Amino acid sequence: MAIKKTQSALLSVYYKDNLEPIIALLKQHGVKIYSTGGTQKFIEEQGATVIPVEELTSYPSIFGGRVKTLHPKIFGGILQRRDHDGDLGQAIEYGIPAIDLVIVDLYPFEETVASGASEADIIEKIDIGGISLIRAAAKNFKDVIIIASKAQYGELESKLSEQDGGTTIEDRRYFAAQAFQVSSNYDTHIFNYFNQAENIPALKVSETKAKSLRYGENPHQAAHFYGDMEALFDQLNGKELSYNNLVDVDAAVNLIAEFEGETAFAILKHTNACGVALAPTVQEAYKKAFEADTTSAFGGVLVTNQTVDLAAAEEMHSLFFEVLIAPQFTEDALNLLKGKKNRILLRQKMELPGTKMIKTLLNGIIEQDKDLATESKADFKVVTQVAPSEKELDALVFAAKVCKHTKSNTIILSNDTQLFSSGVGQTSRVDALRQAITKAKEFGFELKGAVMASDAFFPFPDCVEIAHEAGITAVVQPGGSIKDQDSIAFCDAHGMSMVMTGVRHFKH
Repeated sequence: MAIKKTQSALLSVYYKDNLEPIIALLKQHGVKIYSTGGTQKFIEEQGATVIPVEELTSYPSIFGGRVKTLHPKIFGGILQRRDHDGDLGQAIEYGIPAIDLVIVDLYPFEETVASGASEADIIEKIDIGGISLIRAAAKNFKDVIIIASKAQYGELESKLSEQDGGTTIEDRRYFAAQAFQVSSNYDTHIFNYFNQAENIPALKVSETKAKSLRYGENPHQAAHFYGDMEALFDQLNGKELSYNNLVDVDAAVNLIAEFEGETAFAILKHTNACGVALAPTVQEAYKKAFEADTTSAFGGVLVTNQTVDLAAAEEMHSLFFEVLIAPQFTEDALNLLKGKKNRILLRQKMELPGTKMIKTLLNGIIEQDKDLATESKADFKVVTQVAPSEKELDALVFAAKVCKHTKSNTIILSNDTQLFSSGVGQTSRVDALRQAITKAKEFGFELKGAVMASDAFFPFPDCVEIAHEAGITAVVQPGGSIKDQDSIAFCDAHGMSMVMTGVRHFKH
């Protein structure tokens, strides 16, 4: 592999962190350095000689620094083809020196948006000269090295150190690919900022943090996670999260978020809750959640919205589970739970961000708003002659929250603080109800006085008929069937109460 010596460089960066070793190498190899403003001052402080860009272009920095490097002598120096006689002749004619290395670090647009800055400050952080330099140098990777981010300073330092101040064509092509990743990501975030107001029908997604997973849903499927998991969780113990772990963790934190201000505990298996409960303490809430399905809890994902203390840890320590998520752990609880080295313990640091969901489908992608609707008592419309009692209303709210996060077709049976059972992902709502009743009886729950939640309407009265036979007294459902009155009439004839929400919660 032929190594091309670096003879000239242009540096124009926002962040100067860890740039010193590169400047030292450029000095060592006699590289001619061009630079601007604050970068020029920084380089000179390292004892290197710098030619100001203004001296090369014979043009000052203007418009408050908005225009510094946008000049034919800069872009000509980058884009000229070193093996093209016409380019070389024009470079001599117009006094345009070749530039072999470009180091740029863009204005921090994403960080400025995230800080809550004013629109004026955000707009000023849209880099123009830098992004243009990146594209020009990356296009001409045959002759030019482009470093488009401070994250690549270390890689460049290694290459220059190992290869006597030079790079190979393979090096330059690699850095060009990285540069286009940086520029496309930058433009994606700018577009998405503007599109919050404009709502142009275009989907732009860019995640620069990637993590290889052991495998996907099954061992023969390769998989990656793209995103900043560390911003959401601190992993305190256990093996690396798998694809299936991540899917279950997402379902768990979405479900537990419904119970803000209460002490809640949930146990999930394959994204569905097999146990959910409210109680005064985490220990009690866990016990009630576990009681709902002591079989399915094995190997599940556990989540709570309160601190896990030693009493709670002791209660759940004997259970084999994959993941436990909580906002905090006491030190003694953590020490006990860490006793099983593969057990994954996650401290959740923030709520799930974002309001959109995307999924690959057929030959494209579908996108939708997240289901952020959660019904309260105020959203219930009583449609039967008998109204639910206050305790039944509390139970209907609880059941509806769990139902929202369960695979369709689904039926939830509960009281006001404990999931009794669920019928999950059935092709018939009747099958879902029968499954739920069978499970509730299997785990010793008395359904007399229990409530039922359905994720969609009842097209026939069969579900309320079966529910009545089981002892269920109150029902919540969205309504909207042309035969709603059939179910209402049955409830009226048998002393049951029913409320409708007007909101369907399918989950596929």
